[in-house]
Amino acid sequence: MSNQFSGKSVVITGSTSGIGLGIARAFAGEGANVMLNGFGDAKEIESIRAGLASEHNVKVVYSAADMSKPAEIAAMIDDALTAFGGIDILVNNAGIQFVAPVDEFPPEKWESILSINLSAVFYATRAALPAMKAKNWGRIINIASAHGLVASPNKSAYVAAKHGVVGFSKSVALELAETGITVNSICPGFVLTPLVEKQIVDLAAQKNLPRETVIRDVLLAPQPSKQFVTIEEVATLTLFLASDAARPITGSAYSIDGGWTAH
Repeated sequence: MSNQFSGKSVVITGSTSGIGLGIARAFAGEGANVMLNGFGDAKEIESIRAGLASEHNVKVVYSAADMSKPAEIAAMIDDALTAFGGIDILVNNAGIQFVAPVDEFPPEKWESILSINLSAVFYATRAALPAMKAKNWGRIINIASAHGLVASPNKSAYVAAKHGVVGFSKSVALELAETGITVNSICPGFVLTPLVEKQIVDLAAQKNLPRETVIRDVLLAPQPSKQFVTIEEVATLTLFLASDAARPITGSAYSIDGGWTAH
């Protein structure tokens, strides 16, 4: 086992399940100290935290900060600085989704999607940067979406937020271009997460179609490979962007989408 991130500390928002947890496992496996964040059953989260720490012999802490609350985001970053003595890598991954035509879109859903998917990226970045600037080294990796580059109907808030994440990443990358800090976004297509698994089950029931048909013809209609991106594949790309080998890469948006955005 390599330990390319030994002694480094990473904060990953929305990391108690799905892509975020996959990224947390990948960093812990490479020797990084990890701050988990997200909602879920307290016992389950503690079991994940303790398991990661003991399996990889790294420090793993948990913050229950709500990504829609700026003060809680700032407190989370402070807690990470206290726990680890620094923050080297920030992965902004927390996200929510809601689907409806724009004229029927509930305003409170618009506000919550914008705040958790976009504003939280600003608040966490703003809070983490001073510690990175002090070391003149840092990696900020924002998990956007194929929807940060292209659109689908009925997802106006999500598409707006994810386009915002890509644009924000570019702007901050330019500000930091002469430092040792890079800022990039990752734009996954459909990833098989617990959330997507639930969509498959719901759609199969709604449309009275077999699971394979729902996956191929409904969910993966825009994804030419007709295969889900895996959580591990997104995590591997995240590790690469955090590595020293990725030093000259900043302000980029990386598609990992089975060809979706090549259309």
